[in-house]
Amino acid sequence: MTFRTVGRRALWLKCFTLLLLAGLSSPVTSARAADEPDLIFRRSTVFKLLSPNDKLATYGVDDPEVDGVACHFTVPEKGGYAGWLGLSEQVSDISLACSQIGPIKFKHKLDQADDMFRQRRSLFFKKMQIVRGCDAKRNVLVYMVYSDKLIEGSPKNSTSAVPIMPWGATDTNVQKCGDFIQ
Repeated sequence: MTFRTVGRRALWLKCFTLLLLAGLSSPVTSARAADEPDLIFRRSTVFKLLSPNDKLATYGVDDPEVDGVACHFTVPEKGGYAGWLGLSEQVSDISLACSQIGPIKFKHKLDQADDMFRQRRSLFFKKMQIVRGCDAKRNVLVYMVYSDKLIEGSPKNSTSAVPIMPWGATDTNVQKCGDFIQ
């Protein structure tokens, strides 16, 4: 081996190590730092003898801009050593269910199709996003989850709708989403 070959390999190893450490230090990127999803439960789906199993994980997250709405999503999590280290690309199969959990109150005006939550699904190229919109005609909040890939995108998605309804007998001031989402 020449000195130049050894130098290139050492440089490549240093760059790879730096990128790996950067990826492991921030595995989740959300729309707001305080809104990390709550792990509800995990269930193993594929057994692996000497490394972590493949799993399905269900998480819950409150809408940070709309009080009274929570979403739950289920994502597959790759096992094996690559999944354990955060190096494997996660698949795009994500399910979503959102519901009213209290009186719905908008904190301020929002944009249509605004990000409600986002999370990385691979070290570099894929992220999952939950976006919020308003069906003003029906006074329904609509949430869509999808994952995008830097190169080719992803057609896999799921949608959930939350009708804005009174919460109990004392909730007489039902807001209209059309007044708060443009």
